[in-house]
Amino acid sequence: MNSLKLDQDGLITAVVQNNDNREVLMVAMMNTQAYALTQETGLAHFWSRSRQQLWLKGETSGNLLVVREMKLDCDRDAVLLLVEPKGPTCHTGAASCFFNQVEM
Repeated sequence: MNSLKLDQDGLITAVVQNNDNREVLMVAMMNTQAYALTQETGLAHFWSRSRQQLWLKGETSGNLLVVREMKLDCDRDAVLLLVEPKGPTCHTGAASCFFNQVEM
């Protein structure tokens, strides 16, 4: 973990993709504890900036994210989680948090 490049708040951006179809499901932040717990348990953990606490994705809803692979980008300041979602990923009930189409 010493090789992670954390931001000024001690966080790293985590991009979450469906392992099967590579759909981007969500983006969240991790601190070193969330990163380590994700590695240890195989379940996605994040740091909630709004609540200022660690959270296991799906802990209350049951919609866990089972991590199949973790990859760091070339600068080591972002992590990609390839996951098997156990239900909808978005808190709205949508499969992905990216459902708002932007007109071009």
